[in-house]
Amino acid sequence: MDIVNPALEDYLLAHASPSDDILRDLVEETHQLEPGTTMQISHDEGEFLTMLVQLTKASFAVEVGVFTGYSSICIARGLSEGGRLLACDVSEEWTSVARRYWERAGLADRIDLRLAPADRTLRALPSDEAVDFAFIDADKTGYPTYYEELVPRMRQGGLIVLDNVLRGGRVVDPSAQDEADRAIRQINDTITADSRVQSVMLPLRDGVTLARKR
Repeated sequence: MDIVNPALEDYLLAHASPSDDILRDLVEETHQLEPGTTMQISHDEGEFLTMLVQLTKASFAVEVGVFTGYSSICIARGLSEGGRLLACDVSEEWTSVARRYWERAGLADRIDLRLAPADRTLRALPSDEAVDFAFIDADKTGYPTYYEELVPRMRQGGLIVLDNVLRGGRVVDPSAQDEADRAIRQINDTITADSRVQSVMLPLRDGVTLARKR
């Protein structure tokens, strides 16, 4: 199922603020390394992330799922002066690409990469409400755990963004019953019923949910 009409995709991309050489080169290298990959966010979603970080005036952000670092750059660019991004991933291979581009973008000193299971990294964070912004775009079966670890650590007004919440339309397909499909349906229902947050689901690319801590 096409969430965004293919006839509109180029138009949408053309009407976001233009990308720069760093992000364009990263997209090209990523697709050379992993042809046809869908794990990298699109340019318009990247601009959306930067804007959300700026609007929340975030100084401490958490990213669950780095891949080759496109979203990390977008988040880090939106941080307040002196801000930092805690980036969680398990792949040395993919994050080695990310590190090169973080350096090139002049953001390496803002990004703290933790190569470990993200649930372990999140549980090690202080329990006080200190996180301003979080982006979850990793293994779908882990979404419920990542969300529950993050919500108590978000400041009031802090924002959690979850990607791929429509699973290419499989969330409304009764025959789609693999573990990832069930996990995404679970987290979607959990957030809707969660009195701790105010939420909205947007049909941006493969679906993006915004959950704002009350």
